[in-house]
Parts: sequence; structure tokens; C-alpha cells
Amino acid sequence: MSEHLPSLNRLRAFEAAARLGSFAAAAVELHVTPAAISQKVRLLEDGLGFPLFKRHANALELTDQGRAYQPGLQSAFAAITRLTDEVRAMRAGPVLTVGVAPALAMHWLIPRLATFNRDHPDIEVRIATGGLMNPLRDDWTCTVRRGNGDWPGYTAEELFPSTLVAVCTRALARQLHKQRDLRKVPVVVVAHLRSQWDWWFKASGVKSSGALREVSFGSSAMAVQAALDGVGVLVAQLPYISDALASGLLVAPFGVPRQRYENWYLAFRAVRTEDAALGAFRQWLHSEAQRQMERYPIAPAADQAIK
Repeated sequence: MSEHLPSLNRLRAFEAAARLGSFAAAAVELHVTPAAISQKVRLLEDGLGFPLFKRHANALELTDQGRAYQPGLQSAFAAITRLTDEVRAMRAGPVLTVGVAPALAMHWLIPRLATFNRDHPDIEVRIATGGLMNPLRDDWTCTVRRGNGDWPGYTAEELFPSTLVAVCTRALARQLHKQRDLRKVPVVVVAHLRSQWDWWFKASGVKSSGALREVSFGSSAMAVQAALDGVGVLVAQLPYISDALASGLLVAPFGVPRQRYENWYLAFRAVRTEDAALGAFRQWLHSEAQRQMERYPIAPAADQAIK
């Protein structure tokens, strides 16, 4: 089939000239002379058997055939560029694909990945969008997700329990002395997780503060960012905001409840148990999870009284 295809250099010269409107502009883009562009286009036209341009004194005008040809060539060259970038990005080494919810990835996993990459530079880590609302995928090496650990066909290893914590900026916290003061400030709500506020009030041992002034977001990741930006008070999973608490970017004006809300797990197919990259990641992740539990102890499951 290749003998019927025009020269790639001639096609590139025509596509650039057609897109940019002149041989001179195409020459600048392709780092050749305008005469070279003109010659390549002429040879392309000779091979095709019809003109692609109407040549005027100070302008180029596409013929009907040229107008039909150029968009497809532009798409083809864009596809070649994308494919080349993908191939260049390929690495001859183990690949670890982790499915994880955006909020946990952004605010807990990714900030810690530098240590894993430092100790395992040969392993390419790919973070995929996962989470409780997304099905487990066989092309993932593993997944980090919250739940009860019961996913048929998967081995689940508990990482750490989590509680819900009311957090805000230090400036907002100055207005909060008791839970009823929440009526004075906006509260940040994740649209599909409104019940988390109810759980937090029960865990704190107080009744709801009545009608609250809500600012609603579609995801936990956005809600955490809103809290960091001072939009309002957020009730969030502890690992989402533990680093922000440690750094002082956020504070917990009412303390951290000891009751566990949910558990976080590492899950993977049994067939991947001997995967060397997964083995390294498992060891590292359990070590990081242990640090999380030491920093924020949560009551054992048997002591759990709220759900």
C-alpha cells in the first residue's frame, strides 16, 4: 500500500501551507525555505494529477480538492503526534495502576508518592479515577477505597479507619465556640453526602444546630478545596484533611471524634499477589497507613456506636 501514498514531507508541506495561508509561513514552521515548500507542494500536485492551490500574486487559494484534503491531513498529523507522545512516554519497566477516589488521591495519596517514587524509581505509577461510585476495573493493579472490604473476587487489606471531622480556616474558627455557632457561618456540603453532617452531630454528642446555611459541591475534592479557601465549615473524611490539619491550613474547632465512620482498604485481584510492583506498593502503603493511625487514633470497630 505504501507505494500509492504521497511523500510524508510533501503532505506536511501542503498541510502547513493550507493551514497558514502561505508558503512563507509554512517555511518558518517547518524550518525550510519558501522555495522548498513550493517545490514539495508542486511535486505533490504532480503526483496527484490535480492542483491543490490557485496561486495568486500575494496569496494562495485552495482548490476544491485542496479544501477537501487539508482537514483530514491536519487530523492525521495530530493523531501521529499524539501517538508519538504516547510511545515516547512508554517505559520498559513495571507499571502500577492505582484506582483511587479524587479526594483521597489529591489530599492524601499523591502528597506521599514522592517517597515511593524515590525508593522505587523503576516502577511507573499511574493514578486512575476510582472511588466507591466507580466499578473495580481489571486493568487496575489495585484500588484504594472505602467500604466494608467485601468485594467479590478481590483481596481486601484494611489500611486505616476514618472518622468525620468538622474543619475550617483559623479565621472562621474564631467565630465558633459551640456547635450552635455553626448557624453563623456557611457550611460546606457534598451534595450526595449530606448525611455525613448528621453523623458528625451524633458523634459529637449534640443535636443538630437546626437550619444551616449551606454551600453545596458535587464532590469531596471540591468541598475540601472550598474549606481551604475559607468558603465555610466542612465535615470531611479524616484522611482528606489530615495534612491540612497538621500544617495549620485547617483547624478542627470541635476536636476529632474517636468513633470510626468508615474503613479504607487496599484491594486487588488474587492473581496479582506475586506482582513485584504491587508488593512494593503494598508494603509502602501499609507503612503510610500506620503513620496515619498513629497520628489520629480511632476507636476499634467494636466500640463503634454511631452509623
